[in-house]
Amino acid sequence: MVIMEPVRVERTYVQSLRARPGEVFPLLCPVREREWVEGWDPVAVYSRSGLAEEDCVFVTEDAERESVWMITRRDSERLRLEMIKVTPAMTVGKITISLREDGEGLTEAVVTYMYTALSEDGVRFVEAYTEDYFAEFMGYWEKTLNEFLESGARS
Repeated sequence: MVIMEPVRVERTYVQSLRARPGEVFPLLCPVREREWVEGWDPVAVYSRSGLAEEDCVFVTEDAERESVWMITRRDSERLRLEMIKVTPAMTVGKITISLREDGEGLTEAVVTYMYTALSEDGVRFVEAYTEDYFAEFMGYWEKTLNEFLESGARS
């Protein structure tokens, strides 16, 4: 057995979303995300309910690589979601999202992505996952979700 020091990156971003947490939480779903994210189209979703649930598995394809995601925690009372994303021979990711009302009827979403490299390709991915890259990615997500929350349609 080989035990290796992980090559890992962890980034956290706090989004300000213009709706109550109860309106936002159901949209954090591989199926519902299609409503508000341009180009989001999972290849397959394995779900008893047809929506996000614990142990739901979905597959995405990006840049000729498939990734398998599993929702490991979906707590609608505490408004917390946790997923594992495996891109074979590249990375394992853990995504955690916690929502809370900010006191003015808006939502503060704390989003954390952690990636661990599984190969040299994964090391390159982790090294390129900079704070600037993550802030741009999260800013786009925040803007897109807010536009949907305000208009009810994808912009």
